[in-house]
Amino acid sequence: MHTVAIIGAGPAGLMAAEILSQANIRVTVYDAMSSAGRKFLMAGKGGMNISHAEPFDTFVTRYGTRQNNLALYLNAFTPTDLRAWLNELGIETFVGSSGRIFPKEMKAAPLLRAWLHRLRSHGVQFAMRHRWLGWKNNDAHQLIFDTPNGEQIISADAVILALGGGSWTRLGSTGEWVTILRENGVKVETLQPSNCGFNVAWCEYFQDRFAGQPLKNVCLHFGNFRQKGDVMLTEYGIEGGLIYAASALLRDEISTNGNVIIHFDLFPDKTVAELSAKLSKARGKLSTAQFWRKQLGLEGVKAGLVREVLLPDELTSPDLVAKILKALPLTLLAPRPIDEAISSAGGVSFDELTADLGFKKLKNIFCAGEMLDWEAPTGGYLLTACLATGRAAGLGALAALKN
Repeated sequence: MHTVAIIGAGPAGLMAAEILSQANIRVTVYDAMSSAGRKFLMAGKGGMNISHAEPFDTFVTRYGTRQNNLALYLNAFTPTDLRAWLNELGIETFVGSSGRIFPKEMKAAPLLRAWLHRLRSHGVQFAMRHRWLGWKNNDAHQLIFDTPNGEQIISADAVILALGGGSWTRLGSTGEWVTILRENGVKVETLQPSNCGFNVAWCEYFQDRFAGQPLKNVCLHFGNFRQKGDVMLTEYGIEGGLIYAASALLRDEISTNGNVIIHFDLFPDKTVAELSAKLSKARGKLSTAQFWRKQLGLEGVKAGLVREVLLPDELTSPDLVAKILKALPLTLLAPRPIDEAISSAGGVSFDELTADLGFKKLKNIFCAGEMLDWEAPTGGYLLTACLATGRAAGLGALAALKN
C-alpha cells in the first residue's frame, strides 16, 4: 500500500487527506501543534464563514492577480460543491444577508469534529507535535521531524505540504518552511501581512479618547476602490473588515511610496450640498459639538476624526466641514506585523508547480493552501481556496502514485 505524508493539519491538509484516504492510500497527517485545525477553530470563533454565495464569475475575481492561477481548482470545487460536501458531513449551511455562507450552528468546532471523525474512520493517522525540519540528505521522501521523542526520520511515497502561511504563529502558521524550500531551490515569494490593520499617527488625545471604538457606516475610497462597511480604531491605528478588504492595495502602495492616504465618506447617504446646508443654519448659542450633534447627529468618533483633520478655526466653515465629512483623509504609515494579520500574501510561486500542484523540482511532492502565493479578502474566500487546493493536491498525489 502506498503511503502519503501530509504536513499540516489545517483545512488544506485535511482535504488532501480525505481525497487520498478514500482511494485506499495510507495517510498520516503531521502537525507541530497538539491538535488539528487550530487556526481554523480560532477563525470560527466569531461565526464560521465558510464561503460566499455570490455569482461564481464575481467570486473568482476576489483572488485578484491570482484568480487565473486558482480558477482551475475553484471550478473543480465551487462554493456550491463545498456546501454539498458539508451536507455529507451532516453540517447544514445557510446564506446570510451579506451573501456569506455559514454553518447553521455558526461554529467551527462541530464541523471539525465531524470531519476528523470521518477521516479517522477512513484510516487517516495523526501525528501531532511533529515539527517538520526538512529533508534528510536532500532526499525529498526522507522527512525529518522534531517530535516529543526526539528527532525522527519518516519515509513516504508522496508528500503534501500544507503548512499554512506566516500569520498567527501561536496557532502553527510560522512560515519556517520558507527557508527549507528556498534551500532546495524553490522560488518562494516573501510572506507579507494580508487582511491586516495599519498604523496611524493619532494625536495623544484622540488615541486616549477613541482607541477601541468602531467607526460605522462609512465608505472607504482609495483609487478605484469604493466599499461601505465598518472599521475599528485602535491604539496603533485602524483595522476591521472594511480596511481588510483593501489591505492588499494599501500594503502594496505603502511598499512603493512609504505611506498611503485613504479617504472616508462619513455620511455616504448624503451629498456635500445637503451637509453644507445643514451646517449653514443659524447656530445661536450652541457650541460646535452641540450644533453638529443637532444638525447631523455628528458626534463621537466621527466628530473626533473631523477635529483630528481640521484646525480649530476651520471647524466653523460649513463648506469645508461638509467636504471633509465626504472625503476625510487618513494617512496609513505601515501595515501591522504579519503575526497579527488574519492571513498572509506571498508563498510558493505557481511557476514552481505543475497544474496538479506538484513541485517541478521535487518528485511526488505537492503543495496546497496558504503556502501558495495568493491572497483573498475575508468572506469565506480564504477557506474555499484552501479546501480547493488541498483537494487538487490530493488528486495530484493520487495520480502520481498510480503512474
